Amino acid sequence: MVGVLNNLVDLKIAREQHWYRIPVESARKWIGNRWPPRWLAFYQTKVFESEAFAVRYYAEVTGINEVSRCELFPTQPRNAKSGNRYYQIMLGPLQEVARPISSRKWRRIVFIRTTWEKFTAATEINDLFDESFLEDRLWKELKELGLSPERQEFVTANGRDYALDFAFYCAKGKLDVETDGDTWHADRARIPDDNRRDNDLETGGWKLLRFNSHVLNEQMKEYCIPTIVDNVKRLGGIDEGRLVPRDISADKSKPSQLGLFDD
Repeated sequence: MVGVLNNLVDLKIAREQHWYRIPVESARKWIGNRWPPRWLAFYQTKVFESEAFAVRYYAEVTGINEVSRCELFPTQPRNAKSGNRYYQIMLGPLQEVARPISSRKWRRIVFIRTTWEKFTAATEINDLFDESFLEDRLWKELKELGLSPERQEFVTANGRDYALDFAFYCAKGKLDVETDGDTWHADRARIPDDNRRDNDLETGGWKLLRFNSHVLNEQMKEYCIPTIVDNVKRLGGIDEGRLVPRDISADKSKPSQLGLFDD
């Protein structure tokens, strides 16, 4: 699992006192059945300046305690948050990754559920996500084409927060690509929520594409990838801060410009 370091004190605590804290409710909401973690890595935010927007440190989890905030910080004055419940994750010695796992851009990250295999092989943040086999298949195809979406991108639309499977930031707009598991989205009780989500995102300027399990498994190269490429092109190509957006082709035999994390 990858947690977030929002301040310098938390890194100092992890390094010197060998623990990290997660609100109990946050663990239940964002981590779910992947709890408890065996390893914990840290994504550093902008307060770390030269080390920001990357995973540089990790440690083995040696134990977990459920405690109140006042137990974690006994010298702080009591206030309304003193009784809040946290998981105190006990850690082994902090270790440094051989090569920082960087983010393409500033982005909002809560927790990243990942595996040891993905963590040791990752070259960028988007390689870490371990949400579904469908997402991994599509991510592999997109990377081979040089496309650069953000995975599990948190956005706010119409006052509500949503996590997008694949978010493409293009020169003329934004594209959200969703990989819909058949069991999850066959639930009729979810239809009103799904409709509201789509309407909120469309209102917020997002164009949406949805692919179900069947087309992802059976028509990935023939339908899914060409459809994504066509829509990215119609939106002016991927915007990576270039004077001219990078051209993308679904034909892997044709040369294309390299992206930020391409070899």
